[in-house]
Amino acid sequence: MTPEMQSEQVNLQGPSLPADLMVPEHAQGLVLFAHGSGSSRRSVRNRWVAGVLQRRGLATLLFDLLTEEEAQDQRKVFDIALLGRRVVDAMEWVAQRPDLAHLRLGLFGASTGAAAALVAAAQKPRRAAAVVSRGGRPDLALSVLPQVQAPTLLIVGGRDAEVLVLNRQAIRELGGEKRLEIVPGATHLFEEPGTLESVAALAAEWFRRHLCESGRA
Repeated sequence: MTPEMQSEQVNLQGPSLPADLMVPEHAQGLVLFAHGSGSSRRSVRNRWVAGVLQRRGLATLLFDLLTEEEAQDQRKVFDIALLGRRVVDAMEWVAQRPDLAHLRLGLFGASTGAAAALVAAAQKPRRAAAVVSRGGRPDLALSVLPQVQAPTLLIVGGRDAEVLVLNRQAIRELGGEKRLEIVPGATHLFEEPGTLESVAALAAEWFRRHLCESGRA
């Protein structure tokens, strides 16, 4: 029987933030999703990728980085330090859950959410076991990239020229294992046929390798 999505509230240091948690039977890792600016935990693309990860035996947590009121403030939408703290809060929330704390933790970030995930990975090197960025802006976390120890996969569309340049610059600064994957024909949102499938396959392979016992054998 397929487990149902659980509605949760992530609340530690900051405000209470709504979240959707899915834990497959015998889950071997947990991936926390950080959405991009103008999006939320309901991001269609992130939820589609999350579904692929769930079918590969990974639990997923999609949560809102900002409250509804905060999301109306453009300063907060692009406040990477604040967004990074919210990702850290979610990581701490997971650590305090007896049913989740044993799972190795991965971070999946899109656009500005990728910068927030990298900030959190730099602050919590013992908790972040892997990071994947989809069309991300790692350049917005440039100062902390040398401190990121978690294996990091940057996925960029081949037709997303400006972001591709920024990712090529950023990958040189990352401190740990790192890889840049370019999806041919894809623009920033990976709307072209088959491109989001490529993102999901790359992310699943990366997370299973670094989060799952069988992947590290």
